Amino acid sequence: MSSSVLIVEDERRIASFIEKGLRANGFVPLCVSDGATALDVAMTADFDLIVLDLGLPDMDGFTVLRRLRHAGVRVPVVVLTARDGVRDTVAALEGGADDYMSKPFRFEELLARVRLRLRLRTERATEEVTVLSVGHISLDLRTRRARVGPRTIDLTAREFLLAETFLRHPGQVLAREQLLSAVWGYDYDPGSNIVDVYVGYLRRKLGAGTITTVRGMGYRLEPEPPFA
Repeated sequence: MSSSVLIVEDERRIASFIEKGLRANGFVPLCVSDGATALDVAMTADFDLIVLDLGLPDMDGFTVLRRLRHAGVRVPVVVLTARDGVRDTVAALEGGADDYMSKPFRFEELLARVRLRLRLRTERATEEVTVLSVGHISLDLRTRRARVGPRTIDLTAREFLLAETFLRHPGQVLAREQLLSAVWGYDYDPGSNIVDVYVGYLRRKLGAGTITTVRGMGYRLEPEPPFA
């Protein structure tokens, strides 16, 4: 069965170039040229992958991507951007993009990245993780139970989501904004200290030294948390 790809690109020449290339390689592409239409189509139709330009005229790609992820749309997204700065690349990836390419690009490379993302999506679907473990900490995503070593600990719904976010990214520094959007949603007040408060709750339940503060950047779950 052919994979369907939504192409969101306002430059007609580039959109046609991608569409023809994907169609010639067995894909079923659909092109739209603005963010509002992209959101509407992506919310109502089932695509296997989205190729998303960041520099859209009405609603930029960052906003489209953020709204899709906030709405629970998990389809892989490959971002196209004329911006080659590290800040924009990081912002796209942290906003939920799975991959990115800078313009100008070679179609062969884009095709390879599209195929890779589709293959990874298939592998994840067939090997769905139900238990997350880092050191002595484990979360059962089906039963919503948390354990620290042999002990079962009680976590509230928010604490469980926060713990899950950390366990999915062990050793990585997660900014407060990332944690806020993952657990409370993008519409939550960014000036709130709710993240710091809940990290404190989680530290007390998981154990001292499990989550460290990286000054000026955020928090990190240690890949081998100490076990008291």
